[in-house]
Amino acid sequence: MKKFTVPKIFMAVLVVLAGLTLFSCLDNDSPEIPPVKLEDLKGNYKGRLITVQGNSRTEKIVDFKVKKDTISFAEFPIKEIVKSVVKDPAKAETALNAIGKVKYDLQYTATVNTANNVIELVFTPKVLEFKIPVDGVNKNTTVVLTAKQKGFFVGMDHSLRYALAAEKITVDGVILDPFETINYNFPLCIKN
Repeated sequence: MKKFTVPKIFMAVLVVLAGLTLFSCLDNDSPEIPPVKLEDLKGNYKGRLITVQGNSRTEKIVDFKVKKDTISFAEFPIKEIVKSVVKDPAKAETALNAIGKVKYDLQYTATVNTANNVIELVFTPKVLEFKIPVDGVNKNTTVVLTAKQKGFFVGMDHSLRYALAAEKITVDGVILDPFETINYNFPLCIKN
């Protein structure tokens, strides 16, 4: 009967463990993430909107639709705009109720960034126009919206992230002054 010494048993165990370790490295258990395509962007979204104006910050959930080259809002958030124009809180609420829903379409161009598996969106916002009824008079209001950074559709989780800002408001041809910029941040939007 042969006697195995401790070093020979230790070497045998070490060789078996090394073999198993190398074998497990060959087995790729991570899921395959498909590359993002421009068609992935289209659909109905629900997302978190963080609105910041000066020291005021509000959050709510909004719905919008993404088409080939447009993000369409059936109800664009105008509360802060109206409250910037109408300083009396009671009159502002009355005006908001009278205005109802304001539609807005945000134009964009999209390109696929294959290295990061994202779709980059460059926005070309148009002016938002609507009327604010105050004391029996409709005030023609135009809002200059800007997008200073790209938006991103992330292929990993199919989420959309972007931001807008209302930088200037004109009421009946007069620029609203003083006015503090209203920032609309959409940090996480998911398809319905």
